[in-house]
Amino acid sequence: MKAEVINPFLESASNVIEQMVQIRPSTGQLSLKEIRLVDHYVWIHIGMSGQVNGNIVFGLSETVALRMISAMMGGFVITEIDEMGRSAISELGNMISGNASTLLYNQGVRVDITPPRVLHAEALSDFSPGRALSVPLIMDGIGELEIQVLIA
Repeated sequence: MKAEVINPFLESASNVIEQMVQIRPSTGQLSLKEIRLVDHYVWIHIGMSGQVNGNIVFGLSETVALRMISAMMGGFVITEIDEMGRSAISELGNMISGNASTLLYNQGVRVDITPPRVLHAEALSDFSPGRALSVPLIMDGIGELEIQVLIA
């Protein structure tokens, strides 16, 4: 696994979050870890194929997801992740991944991405976690969004 693959996702996530949520996240420590898909988390899964094959998983607690959705909705307080909330958080993952794939393309790496799937731990029977490059993005007043890159 090359750590360079995660950099376009970090750059893209920072830019998209700043645009959508008006907070510039700081980057936590890069680590290689075993992915554990835990309860009370929202997972945004995006597949990647081409010159790099693998999966991108954005993980955030339901509380952080609600705060992000609320910020994306102009500050309207959201108390549950309903269909509109899932759509908003899915679009966030789509924007981050689409921009990251453009950054990879500009570096000479051609990849295709799948549409995002928003998942909860109980609905992950068809997703097999593994070891991933993982970096948290820390958003003051909101919490953390973890970016996990699993390269095949």
